[in-house]
Amino acid sequence: MPEVGEQIAALPLRWSDKDRLQVLMVTSRDTGRWVMPKGWQMDGRQPWTAAEIEALQEAGAVGHVGRQPIGSFSYAKILSDGCIVPCTVRVYPMLVETLRRDWKERKQRKRRWFSIKGAARRVVEEDLAQLLLDLDHKQRSRTLWRDLKKRRV
Repeated sequence: MPEVGEQIAALPLRWSDKDRLQVLMVTSRDTGRWVMPKGWQMDGRQPWTAAEIEALQEAGAVGHVGRQPIGSFSYAKILSDGCIVPCTVRVYPMLVETLRRDWKERKQRKRRWFSIKGAARRVVEEDLAQLLLDLDHKQRSRTLWRDLKKRRV
């Protein structure tokens, strides 16, 4: 049985003009499915810092990442040699301040803002969809947003 991989992810968030919470999703490089910026933990970095770096590299998102994960999800990671590794991904919320026009993976990915429900409909992983839907509760979302603003680095 293969080991379980541990990854980190940033969930880039913003409030729309209509006062609705939105999430920035990117396409995966291999299948083109909608995902959030994620990757392996980086040596010598705190997990929320690694999540912030992934958001910048994969989506061109700049902002503040919360230090407490808001949940996790599992998926099957297909490695370059074709091996499949089950992975658990810890998700850190990110308040997006700006989107860069030029970023590292811009030619490999698309990015798009979705409503929380719209993002949940587009992801393949059921527990990720549920994590997103849990954020849709407006009061919880506003509390999350306020808490993140207090923790700016």
